[in-house]
Amino acid sequence: MLVDSSVWIDYFNGRENLQTDFLHMSLGTEIICSGDLIMTEVLQGFTSDKSYSEALDFFEDLHFFHLGGKELAPATAENFRFLRKKGVTNRKTIASVIATFCIKNEIELLHNDKDFEPFVTHLRLKSIF
Repeated sequence: MLVDSSVWIDYFNGRENLQTDFLHMSLGTEIICSGDLIMTEVLQGFTSDKSYSEALDFFEDLHFFHLGGKELAPATAENFRFLRKKGVTNRKTIASVIATFCIKNEIELLHNDKDFEPFVTHLRLKSIF
């Protein structure tokens, strides 16, 4: 399962919700994955050097993916264009990249971000919830 920054940010900030509870229960029992774009989004939010270092250490123990790349770029653009033709404009390019990566690699996504829902509805993104 790939965990989106929307869940990691809540998790590191101590917010309890369905997604962070699921993540907490899955740590140590499931294969938890992250990626370069997700890690960047999460780490840039830390203001404390200590918290930043702790989070960086935490990410070192996860399975890690390079989410972008030349092969994924056209597929991401095609998915964006497909959704736009359906009347849905995704506000976040990174969400489009993450969703497309998960779709192409058949990886479930744990997220708390409504920008992924059109990918679930129209493009068969596998979402945990």
